[in-house]
Amino acid sequence: MADDFGVQEVDEDLQPSFNIAPTHNVAVVVRNGAKRLVAMRWGLVPAFATDPTTGSRLINARSETLTTRPAFKNAFRNRRCLVVADGFYEWRRRGAAKTPLLYYLKSERSFAFAGLYDTWDSPLGPPLVSCTIITTEPNDLVRPIHDRMPVILPKEVEDLWLDPGVADPNRLLDLLHPYPADEMYAHPVSDLVNSVKNDSPLCVEPARAPEQGLLF
Repeated sequence: MADDFGVQEVDEDLQPSFNIAPTHNVAVVVRNGAKRLVAMRWGLVPAFATDPTTGSRLINARSETLTTRPAFKNAFRNRRCLVVADGFYEWRRRGAAKTPLLYYLKSERSFAFAGLYDTWDSPLGPPLVSCTIITTEPNDLVRPIHDRMPVILPKEVEDLWLDPGVADPNRLLDLLHPYPADEMYAHPVSDLVNSVKNDSPLCVEPARAPEQGLLF
């Protein structure tokens, strides 16, 4: 990941995870002088929050609200980050049945979600650094399953998103588009991912959906 994202400093001993859930740590790239790869808790706790439970409600930030919602406004101006992943899950619902799907790039390389982060000063311990993932309207691959998708930034704009010298909100908002559907794949996976207790490579293995085949 350090090579893929041009990171100069790695601050954490980050381990692979195949079933990340809100409040878990995620791999994040920030630029504060050097470009650094760090761990942050997923679920934004704004600096003004009264307690950390706020984070469970702010795992995502709608791109349409970044300049108006108090939890996001300052972070959008000053604390943008890249949340590193190589896939994400969504669930297809048909009646009472839910089938988990894994979305990933055809290149099978890691990529960056557009993210924001903040630091909350805990009265009981060290500061809590947390992040949120920005969402936008879905592309044609995700649309049949969900009405939103995370913003995956093209490689060529990652440094622009991180640049603390860029303050024009219109320039930044213009980066937050659905990733091209023709550059992505999806396949059904095991319902192991329905429990956060399961975290192994088996979570991402293809599981055949009888009516769809493996890829669709």
